[in-house]
Order: sequence, then C-alpha cells, then structure tokens
Amino acid sequence: MSQTVNPDRLFEAFPAPSYRGNQEQALRDIRDAFAAGNDVVLVRAPTGSGKSLLARAVAGCARTVEDADPSEATGAYYTTPQVSQLDDVAADDLLADLNVIRGKSNYTCILPEERNTPVNQAPCVRERGYDCSVKHRCPYFSDRAIASNREIAAMTLAYFMQTAGSEVFRKRDVVVIDEAHGLAEWAEMYATIQLGPRTVPFWDDLRVPQIDGIERAVRYAENLEQTCTRRKDDLLSQESLSPREVRERDRLQELIGELDWFVSDYRDPQSPTTWLVDQSEPHAGDTGDGTDDDTDEARGGPLTIKPMNPEKYLAHTVWDRGNKFALLSATILNKAAFCRQVGLDPEAVALVDVGHTFPVENRPLYDVTQGKMTYEHRDETTPDIARTIVRLMQRHPDEKGLIHAHSYDIQGRLAELLCDFGVGDRIRVHDRDGRDADLEEWKASDDPDVFLSVKMEEALDLKGDLCRWQVLCKAPYLNTGDSRVAHRLEEGQWAWYYRTALRTIIQACGRVVRAPDDHGATYLADSSLLDLFDRARTDTPDWFSAQVDRMTRPDLPAFDPQAARAGSGTGRSTNGETNARRRGRSGSRPHRSGRSSNSATSSSSSSSSSNSSRSSSSPLADVWETDGS
Repeated sequence: MSQTVNPDRLFEAFPAPSYRGNQEQALRDIRDAFAAGNDVVLVRAPTGSGKSLLARAVAGCARTVEDADPSEATGAYYTTPQVSQLDDVAADDLLADLNVIRGKSNYTCILPEERNTPVNQAPCVRERGYDCSVKHRCPYFSDRAIASNREIAAMTLAYFMQTAGSEVFRKRDVVVIDEAHGLAEWAEMYATIQLGPRTVPFWDDLRVPQIDGIERAVRYAENLEQTCTRRKDDLLSQESLSPREVRERDRLQELIGELDWFVSDYRDPQSPTTWLVDQSEPHAGDTGDGTDDDTDEARGGPLTIKPMNPEKYLAHTVWDRGNKFALLSATILNKAAFCRQVGLDPEAVALVDVGHTFPVENRPLYDVTQGKMTYEHRDETTPDIARTIVRLMQRHPDEKGLIHAHSYDIQGRLAELLCDFGVGDRIRVHDRDGRDADLEEWKASDDPDVFLSVKMEEALDLKGDLCRWQVLCKAPYLNTGDSRVAHRLEEGQWAWYYRTALRTIIQACGRVVRAPDDHGATYLADSSLLDLFDRARTDTPDWFSAQVDRMTRPDLPAFDPQAARAGSGTGRSTNGETNARRRGRSGSRPHRSGRSSNSATSSSSSSSSSNSSRSSSSPLADVWETDGS
C-alpha cells in the first residue's frame, strides 16, 4: 500500500509566491503533526493568517493517482460551512485549482426554453427518461464532472454531507474543513428533522398526534416514512411532473432519508446520539376541542426532532470520507471539548497554534457597558445603549460602523430609538429576506452609515474603510429556550455554554481588522460580556486575552444627535445619488432597500417547550435569553 498524505509536499503545495506572518512556521508545525502519525490536525489560526492558503497546502499533500493503487483513495476535498467563504475561494486566483461545485439549485438550465429554470427543476428531472441534448454543456454537470475528476474538489459543508455515499464523490485521501469551529453545531442542524406545513408537502392531510416522548416520535416517524414513500412512488410513476411536483418529489426523498436515519439511529443500541423532540401547538383550522375528528386522540402541532452528540452522523458524512483531516479555525478554543463534541479521539488529534500577527493596539476593545441586556433588563438598558451609539457616531463622524444587535427584537428597538433621537439618516437595517443585498449596498456606499446587523458575527470581511468601528450590544449566549441548550445546562455543561458565546465574540471582533496594517475598534455595550470574559478565561486564546487585558473605558463626547449626523449624506453612493435622495425619505428613518419596516422588528416564533422559572441564584439568571431571535 502506498503512503497516504505526504507532509513533505506542504511547502511546494503552498500556492502563494511568498509567506506572510507566521505561515511558514505554521506549515512546519502542520507537517510535523502529520508526520507524527496524527489522523486529524486542528489548526487554530486567527484572522489574517491566510487559512485558505494553508488549507490549499494541506490539500496539495494528498496522495495522487500516479502514486496510488487502484483501490486507494486519492485527492482532496476542501469544504466550509460558509457560502461566502466558498465564494471567496472561487474568486481567489491563488486557489484556482480548487474546483468548486455547488448544489443544483445554484445553476440555471441552458435549454433555450428553460433559461430561467434552475437545474433542479429542469426537464431532465421533470420528465422520465429525458435525454438532454446539451447535458455535456450543462453548467451543473460540467462543474460536477470537473470537481469529481480533479485533485481538489471544493464545496460547502452542506453539499459535502449530502453527497455522503455518492458514487461521484467517493472517499478521498485528505479532507480539509475551513471555519471548522462549529462542526458539531452544523451537524446537529443538518440532522435536525422539521415536520410541519413548510417541510411536509401534505401536512394538512396528516393526523398529527400529541407526541409525549421520543418513543412516540419514533413510531410516528415510521408511519410517516411509509406515507412519504407511497406518495413519492406515485409521483415517480408519472411520465412528466410539473415544477411543483418535482419539488414535492425531491422533498419527499429528503424526508424519507431523514426519517429513516432517525429511526435506525434511535434503534441502534451502540449509537451515542441522544434525541430530543419539541412540539408546538396545532395550527389554526384544527378541530376546536384539540382532538382528531375521527378518534379521541389529542391533536398535536408541528414537530422538531433534534439530535445531540451526532457522532454517528459525522462518522457517516465526514469522518468516513477521508484518510487524513485538517480542520482550520480561529476559535477551536478547547481541543478536548471539541473532540468530544465531534466524536474524535483526542489522542489521535494534534493542535497547531498559529500566532496572531496583528498588533494588539490596532484591535482595541472598549468598555462602554450600560447594564445587562438579558430579557428582563432589556427595557431599561436598550435606551442607554442607543444613546451610547449616538455618542459613538459622534466619535466616528466620517467612518462606517457596524452594530451587532444579536436579535431582530434588539435591532428593531435600537432602530426606533435612534430615529427618535434624530440620527435615522445615518442608520441602515436589514430584514431576514434581504440581509445579503442590504449588506452589500451598505458596503458599496461611501457614506459613513451605521449598519444594524443580526447574526453577522462570522464570515464577514470588512477590511479597511469598509468599517472602522463596531458595537456588541449583547453577550451572544445561546437561546436557553432551545431544548438542546436546556438539556446541556441541566447536565451542568456551563463551560460549553460560556465557551460557545466566547467563540462568537472572538469571531465578531475579527470582522473589522483584516490585516496587520488595518485597524478597528470594538465597543462592548452589555455588562454581561465582561462577566463572560471572567467565566471563560481558561478557554481564551492568549492573543485575545491581550485585547481583554488592554480594554479601557473611553471618553465619549456629550450626547449630541446633531453632531452624530455630521457625516451623513455627504458622501456619494455608487450611482451618484446622495444618501437622503437614494432613501426616498427626508433622512429621518433607517434605510432598508424599500422593504417594510415591520419585517425587521418582528421577533421569530419558537416552538420550544417552556422552561422552569428563573432563579436569581442560578447562573442562568445572568444569561437567560428566550426571545428566540
């Protein structure tokens, strides 16, 4: 048998003409880690380390076809959870040999009469036995053929997991996962089964009972799987399907796989997975007494079936897909805990630390805390944070700012208050549907606008003047209304809870400082953030501890909304219009690309069951978050 990954090729596989920062030392450490016999190497590399270049070097060490026996795995996979990260890879000339493949829905059919049809709804999937005359030129099948036959195939983690067991994307010698810190959470999310009107095509035809435990959920899943199979077979028997029927068929196939996985995993006595089930109230239109029309059985609403510790799922979708693995991230904070979460043996895993090359004085943290932003304190704290944002706008009159609002509830409150203060002409917001377009519009503008964002702590590159300051409005604790979170906290996993929040903070702090000569300030407005730094101190990387230790409380200008507006409307947008004219307003309300302001301020509903009452003596009292946004 030929040798698997050849770490001696790391340096020749590095794609850049020269090294920067600590890249050369990182390659040495990665080489030594693989040479020592480790199957998995964790590379903890902070922002600006050039993780994608390191990833390409590791992928380039994979066994080649020329060096392998016919039965041996060759080549490499590069995968990342973030679509934006994959877009960056596709646009980087240094990474041109990472052959990118995306899901069918990202490609458009090239048949003349189907130019607006995504490939996953094209005639080749609508009509049985369809012989496409241009399949050899189809963008999807062309990209898939190239990616499957070249040495390095690049794809999102979702696509990578979905292709487990595929004859096209078989096991390879090396798997590289970028931004791997959330691998366990992503696996839990992908393996979660949502059963409701949006996910089950014939939901309104179902009789859904009240599910009083996991055993009842398994029996219901078995029955539902049989129903889905019958309906799918009916669709497959037809000669031709409409686009709607194609979507139903494909969703039924996905649902059958999800239900089968859940039932078989639960029935497997060796599986480490713990399953939880949440059920919400029946939708309007069900019988008024809450019972089935034909039986005395109580009616139930939509279901969410969630896995915890999805080691078996990861074994099938990730660990069985390669011989050697490199997992890269700035925020793999605790090696042993990370390995436990993803089902790895820490003894077979090496951790390589890459030093931070950005001067600590270029990435300052500032304490502008105004109180706690837990749900019960939010009403009194939010106005103070809004006033602080106005003062920060005065401090940065000609510079763009980013506000990490944490939830749409907080975003809506801040937007309303800032408008009431008279600085709305410098404020931009987004809603759930248009977040990417609104973000790109803000980035493209030359005006010093302040963007109220939700869940943008990761995968956002705001280099240089794209953003010079940001505010963290709330400690980003996970929602304790989520049954998985509640279950872990009931088991006393508070270190995990604090570590997860710290990870998000570190990721957020990296959004505005992207190079050694870049600079950007991060302001902390929630006093719970300071408490979190103390609780998670042992899991904090040294380079971030240096930021925390240097944190000071700045002298801010006295509250003056007129001064905060000074920089607004003076710049020019990409089409030459001023801010106020482009908004179509008088500068009094925040910009949201013409969408209704109501959509950004409405909080999302939660189907999780209620938790026990809070206790001021419990750690939970300091971090409670149940708004679900």
